[in-house]
Amino acid sequence: MTFVTGLRCVVCGARYSARTPYTCPKCGIQGILDVEYDYRAVRRSMTKKKLASRPFDHWRYAELLPVNVAKVPNLSVGWTPVYETKPLAKHLGIRALYLKDDGRNTTGSRKDRASSVAVTRAIAQKQGVVACASTGNAASSLAGLAAAAGIRSVIFLPQNAPEPKVAQLLVFGATVLRVKGSYDQAWELCQQSCQRYGWYNRNAAVNPWLIEGKKTVGLEICEQMNWRVPEWVAMSVGDGCTIAGAWKALREMKEIGLIARTPKMLGVQAAGAAPVTAAFRSGHDLQPIEPRTVADSISVGVPRNWRKAVNAIRESGGQMINVSDDEILDAIKYTGRLSGVFAEPAAATSVAGVKRAVAEGLVPAKASAIAVITGSGLKDVRAAQQAAGKPFEVQPDGTGLEEVLKQRQLL
Repeated sequence: MTFVTGLRCVVCGARYSARTPYTCPKCGIQGILDVEYDYRAVRRSMTKKKLASRPFDHWRYAELLPVNVAKVPNLSVGWTPVYETKPLAKHLGIRALYLKDDGRNTTGSRKDRASSVAVTRAIAQKQGVVACASTGNAASSLAGLAAAAGIRSVIFLPQNAPEPKVAQLLVFGATVLRVKGSYDQAWELCQQSCQRYGWYNRNAAVNPWLIEGKKTVGLEICEQMNWRVPEWVAMSVGDGCTIAGAWKALREMKEIGLIARTPKMLGVQAAGAAPVTAAFRSGHDLQPIEPRTVADSISVGVPRNWRKAVNAIRESGGQMINVSDDEILDAIKYTGRLSGVFAEPAAATSVAGVKRAVAEGLVPAKASAIAVITGSGLKDVRAAQQAAGKPFEVQPDGTGLEEVLKQRQLL
């Protein structure tokens, strides 16, 4: 932590030492904190030449992480692939499109970035239990990273969490508590339990250290794009942590001189769970809603980190847009067909958002963009089946085969 200088409240601007609890003592739960670094020292230490000799994972950016990278869980996190996909770009109506496939992380989602930091900090603070509330991905991520580090995890799930994600938790040995209610109710119970039992709190909505893990997706984009980032970065938005972290990374890379310019951020929400978009457009504080969307990973009615997300999009000169569940399911199908990348609903939301933003003129057709695929489609097979439909039925003797082949224009 030699490069961390302290914490700053995003509401009142007050600065605190790195030992300050999760949120601002003055502003309470609304006072989300942001980690600050000595960027002049980082600039001297984290050069392109030094990066070239480091292992290809997200710990390579040690100077911009709040942990001792010599004591991290022994699982691969980060350095997920970036693909250029011309057929998908053509379908979306944009000049150039890249996909950053974070579904290739060790437990199948971008949440491994934050969980790896949480587990490492918990061990450093000698806390043997880490807890979180999650619709699934953060939970399975925490359970897997905790198992690798030899500590215990407690998971609070809403009633509608997809079964494949629940199965991962149980395999990893987590104590799984399915709360008979919404994600927001599970989140509140987790908060209370962490305070009561002294567990390390992995909820990224209030724990400022975890966004530092999430931001590594942005650090990698800069390096993997050979320090020439696209004009737009599209990400789905739930609590707001991920897009805020990615923007922070891009801003930091410019601050230390590794990129010449920053891209604009495109935040995409499901139309049935879009309180952050409403706050961005109105300029007022966020109003809680009752979320309804097929994209469970971003089905958040009370996003705690909305302010950081809105600030990130405004600072970048970006936009927010909403897409329907039908658009999300359609994006799962055409993203797979045109790029070979299997995205869960929340992950496909970013691609659907690019398509809609181009159609509405928010993103120019002549622009370049990268969409972050936040989780593997194997996380929610039921939604994938809903998007893709059913297989054809044929007889063992081949009866019906030619009809199918003709229908699929294979004959």
